[in-house]
Amino acid sequence: MSSAFKVGDHVSWNSEAGRVSGTVIAVHTRDFDYKGHTHHASKEEPQYEIKSDKTDHVAAHKGGALRHLDG
Repeated sequence: MSSAFKVGDHVSWNSEAGRVSGTVIAVHTRDFDYKGHTHHASKEEPQYEIKSDKTDHVAAHKGGALRHLDG
């Protein structure tokens, strides 16, 4: 089970382009609209918005898809 993440955490995740890293910029504990789709989130299963280190791309992921990075 993955641990909780907070704003400012440095994380990585798998994308179509391979492993990507970035910084958590928002934590959602309620359903939210993102890029035209409703993402389901709850206090028990939050979703996270992460800004890529290499681009300005922002992605939304569940905690199970993320891994903490040092530094």
